[in-house]
Amino acid sequence: MSAARALGLLLGVLADGSMGDPRRRPVAGFAKAASVVERRIYADHPLPGAVYAVGLAGGATALGVLVERAGRAHPVVRIAGTAFGTWAVLGAAHLAGSGTALARDLETGDLEAARRTLSALDARRTDDLDVTGLSRASVEVVAGATADAVVTPLVWGAVAGVPGLVGSRAVTLLRARVGRRAERYRRFGWVTARLDEVINLVPTRVAAALTVAGAPVVGGSSAGAWRAWRRDTVVHPSPNAGRVEAAVAGALEIRLGGRTVYPEGVAELPVLGAGRNPDAGHVTRAVELSRVVGWLAGVTSGVLALAAGLRGRKRKN
Repeated sequence: MSAARALGLLLGVLADGSMGDPRRRPVAGFAKAASVVERRIYADHPLPGAVYAVGLAGGATALGVLVERAGRAHPVVRIAGTAFGTWAVLGAAHLAGSGTALARDLETGDLEAARRTLSALDARRTDDLDVTGLSRASVEVVAGATADAVVTPLVWGAVAGVPGLVGSRAVTLLRARVGRRAERYRRFGWVTARLDEVINLVPTRVAAALTVAGAPVVGGSSAGAWRAWRRDTVVHPSPNAGRVEAAVAGALEIRLGGRTVYPEGVAELPVLGAGRNPDAGHVTRAVELSRVVGWLAGVTSGVLALAAGLRGRKRKN
């Protein structure tokens, strides 16, 4: 079972890297369904928010359980189901395409196009950002999404198979919708935000460690990535956010973080890294580093799946 899971995860990573997103993105379909459910059950109270989070994420996980059970006695079906589940939820190709578009628009000075692309990826306000501000935001978004849309589902896929893949990705998608600081979601999104913190506690740190390991591939500094990760996130208000951003800042020898404006207000976040302000070239390098981390995460997930299988066999014996 562990070998089939590992192979399925690796095939899914290869499919995402070579073919990009499926023509009909399951992630987009889930986001639309979440929007419909929110409109119907929203109330300014944690209880409907809990129903929203547990119902949608639990439904996605249950679908993963059905896929896993369908392949229990058929290794080929199990491999195919894991591979498709991985391909369906990974966001590496989509992220690389968006990041490349951001870098191109910033390089050519098309700031309005860069603002539109960035706004589709992140909730922060972009209308007042200049080239430096847009470059900083772009690197931060690429780094954070690498953890959320690539490393987290792969880690959970290695541990829990298809249910882990789809369930963890569902939670990160819901967090992006209702886990923000906006007053509308302060109570309704509380359970979603806490659930997201729990499932990302380990994967976020795995992503930061892989950033440290992969930094030299893009001409970055592993030592700088390690120092920034360990030094600059101690006072961050979130147990997870900022870890990968700090590692990327250190790897590329730039500064991230600081004052960030959201529709609901201003967030004064810790400064991450100790280098220069980022520019369009750093966005390109961040995308390259994201790709490296994605491939390393794919290999790591395969190894974790095999290790989990061996541990299970020892317990049975």
